[in-house]
Amino acid sequence: MADSPSVDVEEASSARASAGAQTLFKGLEVLSRVAKGDTTLGKMAKSLDLNKTTVHRLASTLVEAGFLSFSPREGYALGTKLLELGYAASQQITLTRVSHDHLRQLSLDTGDTVNLGVLDRDQVHYIDKIPGTRRIEVRCVIGERQPLRHTGLGKALLMDEGEDVLREVFLREAAAFPRYRYDLRQWLEVMARYRAQGYALDLDENEDHIRCVAAPIRDMGGKIIAAVSVSSIAQYMDDARIETVATYVKETTQKISAEFGYR
Repeated sequence: MADSPSVDVEEASSARASAGAQTLFKGLEVLSRVAKGDTTLGKMAKSLDLNKTTVHRLASTLVEAGFLSFSPREGYALGTKLLELGYAASQQITLTRVSHDHLRQLSLDTGDTVNLGVLDRDQVHYIDKIPGTRRIEVRCVIGERQPLRHTGLGKALLMDEGEDVLREVFLREAAAFPRYRYDLRQWLEVMARYRAQGYALDLDENEDHIRCVAAPIRDMGGKIIAAVSVSSIAQYMDDARIETVATYVKETTQKISAEFGYR
């Protein structure tokens, strides 16, 4: 019995879809080659193992859509449409959305409260929190702000700053909070040690009997954009456990930083 017309139509539709997918994939490969420095048809054709006619057709379509630009002198370059997409992606890939699952896992691994904070107007701004499973919960409210000098998050956010900035922070906050365990010289020494080890501590400095371990999150360029801390009451955070928790915190911030392009 001969095939029905509906079968022929389905096969033709499937073939068109497959051909379209292959064309799309080749177009993405052209974008990738231009991003890597192949600015001429000859270079792209060689890299992709395609003929120049096919590459020219794909590149012309991408130029028309704004994904590539072309000048006779410079050849092909990435287009402004990619800047629009990159900006949109950066807005959608927010810190809290990217970090939240990692923070939840960190809390499960440690049993302690986990906080995410950013630098905002010379203070730490807490933007996410995962409660711990201890009997005693560490107080922290999403949206609140805390000083930099004596919080774990604050010290982690300042980890790349030079001595002039650190001195300014210390003196500014000393005027508002004069009672503190370190003088300026001691605090600068502490910050140098934290920078060397890659994580910072709050040892009963912000609240009595509360200890925190914090490490920074970095973006593609290596800039510190946020910090993560694990907080617990002192009886659960002795010196030996601080080392264990620091390993977890640093692993977590490395994973989050990788999602923002940091290597």
